[in-house]
Amino acid sequence: MGSLGEDALEYHRSGRPGKLEVNGTKPFITQRDLSLAYTPGVAEPCRHIHQDSEQVYDYTTKGNLVAVATNGTAVLGLGNIGPLAGKPVMEGKAILFKRFADIDVFDLEIDAYDPDQFIATVKSLEPTFGGINLEDIKAPDSFYIEETLKKTMKIPVFHDDQHGTAIITSAALLNALKVAKKSIETVKVVYCGAGAAAIACAKLHLTLGVRPEHLIMCDRKGVIYEGRKEDMNPYKALFASTTKARTLEEAVKDADVFIGLSVKGALSVSMLQSMAENPIVFALANPDPEIEYDEAKNARFDVIMATGRSDYPNQVNNVLGFPFIFRGALDVRATDINETMKIAAVKALAKLAHEEVSYTVLRAYGLKELSFGRDYLIPKPFDHRVLFWVAPAVAQAAIDTQVAKKSLNLDNYKESLEQRMGISKEIIRHSIQKAKTNPKSIVFPEGDNPKILKACQILIEERIAQPILIGSVDKIKQKITELGLELDNVPIIDPLNFSERDYYIQELFALRQRKGMTLTQAKQSVLDPTIFALLIVQLGQADGMVAGVSQAYPSILRSALQIIGTKAEVNCASGVYLMLFKHRVYFFADTTVNIEPTAEILADIALESATLAKRLDIVPRIAMLSFSNFGSVKHPLCDRVKNAVQLVKMRQPDLIIDGEMQADTAVNPTLVAEHYPFSEIKGNANILIFPDLQSGNIAYKLLHELGGAEAIGPILLGMKKPIHILQRGCQINTIVNMSAIAVLDAQDLENHSYAN
Repeated sequence: MGSLGEDALEYHRSGRPGKLEVNGTKPFITQRDLSLAYTPGVAEPCRHIHQDSEQVYDYTTKGNLVAVATNGTAVLGLGNIGPLAGKPVMEGKAILFKRFADIDVFDLEIDAYDPDQFIATVKSLEPTFGGINLEDIKAPDSFYIEETLKKTMKIPVFHDDQHGTAIITSAALLNALKVAKKSIETVKVVYCGAGAAAIACAKLHLTLGVRPEHLIMCDRKGVIYEGRKEDMNPYKALFASTTKARTLEEAVKDADVFIGLSVKGALSVSMLQSMAENPIVFALANPDPEIEYDEAKNARFDVIMATGRSDYPNQVNNVLGFPFIFRGALDVRATDINETMKIAAVKALAKLAHEEVSYTVLRAYGLKELSFGRDYLIPKPFDHRVLFWVAPAVAQAAIDTQVAKKSLNLDNYKESLEQRMGISKEIIRHSIQKAKTNPKSIVFPEGDNPKILKACQILIEERIAQPILIGSVDKIKQKITELGLELDNVPIIDPLNFSERDYYIQELFALRQRKGMTLTQAKQSVLDPTIFALLIVQLGQADGMVAGVSQAYPSILRSALQIIGTKAEVNCASGVYLMLFKHRVYFFADTTVNIEPTAEILADIALESATLAKRLDIVPRIAMLSFSNFGSVKHPLCDRVKNAVQLVKMRQPDLIIDGEMQADTAVNPTLVAEHYPFSEIKGNANILIFPDLQSGNIAYKLLHELGGAEAIGPILLGMKKPIHILQRGCQINTIVNMSAIAVLDAQDLENHSYAN
């Protein structure tokens, strides 16, 4: 098993096993909370629901709860592995629902291989759920199960393996036809595969305009033709052709479109070459397509290609569909997901691909430009706009076809979707994607630390940074072997045996000779891995340094200030934490460096924090905190904060900043509207500058430990070059995140140098 397999096992078993947990959405701290949540208060919503069943949507989670149900008979590419072994996949599906559409999911692994028993089990759970997503059920059972449940249940039932694939391929097909300048009514379409996905695709493509006489479907036995008896079922029979072709090779000759939902290698180069001009090839077998992307491109320069893989253009990924389709259906309390709703999703996806691609999407995929054409037929899975295009389209289609029990104002609905989806977790992901566009070299003085080495493996695999390790070559290589990592191309430098050590000694001596350092001390200090790493950065042989997983923060900071120093325009370095909540991200500064900052230093901290926010594509709104609100208390400590605000405004008048103010005033819009309407900060601050280190450090640690915030940092600001110091004992993902931020710093420094 390779590194990815081991990492996947560790990912699933580390901490709390699995990928899901259940959290409450209401306060549950006091005795009163208990009496409201349970007896006796809970009886009141029970009575209301008993009187009017529709009120269940007002008082329970039903309206945002979907069941992902399977019997494990057709799991991914694993086949019939049963419901228990399929559970990790269902948990994964649940995460996708939550991540992309904020839909809560219970995964149901049902030990029922008889379709009627499976149907009875799911049907009995209708009071619990707002929708049913059927998953990984073998054909033809999946057809019968879905058809029966749709007829007998009054909530949406959707088999994603069928309809999700059909919707995404249909959107890609409509756009591919535009590129090829062909009409859907005239093209010849060949399907390789006759399972649930292929049959659903064919049905939807017929609805969109493909002519039945132009459609040929093949399975492992060859063409499905009229009169064929072998390996047939009623669902295949619907697509029996009158063609004389009996093999896939014969069927694809002069075909305009190939839809592959079968196995690796099903489409040969010679078959592709026999297709019509500008052939459209959707080779969707996973993980290996019916024909390799490069092979197809080399065989036909005019091929318009899509696969199921993320490493090639035009990935047909069901995540573009099911979260957003269910979001729209749930929000209008639809009783079904009908053909009109599916077509609405198809057209919304197809249309979005014609829009200008946002910088955020380009950055996420490490691209400089992307526009509609052969290599961009459908939106990227991480394009956040998909939610705002697909869900409203599906909701409106449900209303138009009268399967919706609730109406919506679409303009208000789109705004509510934006509020529902938090952006905080995107900050780090976008930082990593931006780092990938121009990776920089980052030196790690703790080169033999297992966490550092594992982080370096990720940095290389994800192309985030180019690591340099400091330490004993033999010791580091031994540790790499023990951990089973692949870091053969990572430079390892041992200060003891470094050919340019004398040059480094002279540089250090020149830097510190008038600060009390002797040449003898310089010779000894260069052997310290952290000082050596800092010299590498200072001399321009690495772009940045990340250290501290096993060392004390103050000692590394002291060395960094002595060797690298701060920017000319700032008075000091400072530390900031990103505090990530579901729907908000805050910058807390200073949390690690300045114990009792002056007004000038507070101003520097505010300005550097604003620069960091802009680097992460966040518009800074700075609150300078105190125990006073706009002069309500007269005290020198408050005056110091007030003076800092004025200094910032003098240096950058366009920044949104105000203070002095209390913490609740900074983040509570209602409080500001009622009492301080004049404030530039309307209770929506995202950068909180604390008046001293004590308050900042205490605040971030309490919110991290008790408030559920994810703390990213500390991010060191104000240094001449990218230097970041980790908290001792931090996790691997923190090392990766901080390395990405160091790369962003280096990119910014490089761009600034070019500008000057």
